[in-house]
Amino acid sequence: MQFEDIDDDHESGTVGQHARAAAATRSTWVSVVVNLLLTCTQIAVGLLSRSQGLVADGIHSLSDLLSDGVVLFASHHGSKDADQDHPYGHQRFETAASLVIGVLLLAVGLGMFWSALVKLENPEAIARVHSAALWVAGIALVAKELLFRYMLAVAKRAKSSMLVANAWHARSDAASSLVVGLGIVGNLLGYPLLDPIAALVVGGMIVKMGWGFSWDALHDLMDRAADDQEVQAIRQTLLQTPGVKNVHDVRTRKMGDMIVVDAHLEVDARITVEAGHSIAVEARARVLQRHRVLNLMTHVDPWQAPDLDHAPPVA
Repeated sequence: MQFEDIDDDHESGTVGQHARAAAATRSTWVSVVVNLLLTCTQIAVGLLSRSQGLVADGIHSLSDLLSDGVVLFASHHGSKDADQDHPYGHQRFETAASLVIGVLLLAVGLGMFWSALVKLENPEAIARVHSAALWVAGIALVAKELLFRYMLAVAKRAKSSMLVANAWHARSDAASSLVVGLGIVGNLLGYPLLDPIAALVVGGMIVKMGWGFSWDALHDLMDRAADDQEVQAIRQTLLQTPGVKNVHDVRTRKMGDMIVVDAHLEVDARITVEAGHSIAVEARARVLQRHRVLNLMTHVDPWQAPDLDHAPPVA
């Protein structure tokens, strides 16, 4: 996941953990209020107007409320400082939250998919919906799209994949409201099957998105490396440090939205241990300042200048 460069708590643009937690809390509470209003309205009007698609969309909004709760929990615990039991901090609370959101989406999508299939097996039981359902679907579509744009902007500023997942969860709601609206229009025009078909499509969309979030979060929990572009940028920063002759065995693993790095630095074999240590300290400071790196563990190796006097002749 790539994020835009910003300028916030650090001069390098890396957002502090507490600032990220505050941004997550603010945006999530906005989502809680919007989804609470939509859930109550969609389910109530859906039942009264006999629209299965609108009820399904309301249940989707209810799942958003649950995921918002997961995000609030994770942002609170993930912002805690490192302690004796968690020497690398608590950033993986966010990754675990993304996994929970993905599994939640899978469960909700499969439930909606099954309910729509049962309805399609009994087409004579499909009732004609009231036009009020269409108005509510339209209002929900606009509200969810605006919520998505707001949450995605906050997620990019905070550089949080958890918030990105929650924002796209809101976008999936907007897409589902659009599909539900089309199904309601079809029902009103005399094609009642379109309402459960819309619920079926929405369920499939939610299942696909839930699988994607769950799979990505699972890989991150298994110490997936950062992307190649970011690893090369870290390597370049190390090479630009005065005194560093070469860099090898750069290994990374994701820790929430931060990265833990191990690297071997080659320094002149003729300098003192103290000088080599100072070079490693400077290299670490540069990486922490310029990249979203939580910690850098360095190993200093001796570097020997090539002996040109005894080099084999060039053919």
